[in-house]
Amino acid sequence: MIRLSNVSKIYNKEKSNAFQALTNINIEIQDGELVAIIGTSGAGKSTLLHILACIDSYESGEYYIDDTLIKNCSEKKLAQIRNKKIGMVMQDFALVDDFSALQNVMLPLDFSKSKVSEKKEKCLKALQAVGMEKFAHHQSNKLSGGQKQRVAIARAIVNEPSIILADEPTGALDSKTSSEIMELFKSLNDAGRTVIIVTHDMKIAQQCKRVIRIEDGKIVD
Repeated sequence: MIRLSNVSKIYNKEKSNAFQALTNINIEIQDGELVAIIGTSGAGKSTLLHILACIDSYESGEYYIDDTLIKNCSEKKLAQIRNKKIGMVMQDFALVDDFSALQNVMLPLDFSKSKVSEKKEKCLKALQAVGMEKFAHHQSNKLSGGQKQRVAIARAIVNEPSIILADEPTGALDSKTSSEIMELFKSLNDAGRTVIIVTHDMKIAQQCKRVIRIEDGKIVD
């Protein structure tokens, strides 16, 4: 379970250009939910996602993943949580262009002590899960937008995380490909993963089981 209690985030705290990005955020997301976080540009969606992903810190409040209070975690512990518990999917795919699809999916396994052959097997399984096993050895910059996003999702699930976080995952895709990617997220959710999608697109949000709306750094619905 994910739980945020009165979480606030201030950029440039105690400086003349201080900016309150989030104010007293209270959210509970149960295991296995499919949730959309929606809001306009600048509403605080990405800041909230970065806190959920344990990428960014917060000034006050409490953030728990299961029974772990994130604020109390060391950098080493946070890295373990990011690597094992959370899979992140970005709008711009964030792939290494001159790597193959397989090499990109292997990146989260860099710290694994498994044999290379075992890592490859795991990555091929993840690529198969998103329908990209035939493109394993294709260079990333030769793939279409939808194919790149599928590879990015394979990379996010290769460590079998319980939580998938997606930042505008369909923002750079056409409507047909967006629908295919959403079906993929739904299938991951049906398999038991918690999926949280940040979007400004209400058509995407309406396909989720719950919608959280954020405006001016506050939860309004």
